[in-house]
Amino acid sequence: MRELAADGIPVAVSCRVLKLSRQPYYRWLSAPVTVAEVAQAQRANALFDAHRDDPEFGYRFLAGEAETSGQRMCERTAWRIWRDNSWWSVFGKKRGKNGKKPGPPVHDDLAKREFHVGSPNHLWLTDITELNHPRFDAASF
Repeated sequence: MRELAADGIPVAVSCRVLKLSRQPYYRWLSAPVTVAEVAQAQRANALFDAHRDDPEFGYRFLAGEAETSGQRMCERTAWRIWRDNSWWSVFGKKRGKNGKKPGPPVHDDLAKREFHVGSPNHLWLTDITELNHPRFDAASF
């Protein structure tokens, strides 16, 4: 916007073309860095110093260490800063295996996946999963 204004294009026209309001632009011009951004940067620096000293601990411990250095924050804020900076503790959680490989087949495929037969009583199929249900017991049969 400053470059456009230097070329003689009014700020109001530039804001209208870019679909921006003039008031936030002038507010940003007077203070490009907000107080919240400064506070977040100070918190991140405190967490980084604690992480550099003890890289094996997680965000909860780091939040406590940052509080002792004067930067008080909740654990959620510490976690968000920790995650955004891709910091990880040495003792991380073990991840679950989402793509588990299936085990061997339980039975032979005698039907060979051909479920259409020419005559009745030639091929019988059933689902026996309900027999393993807890409401069925051996005494009920």
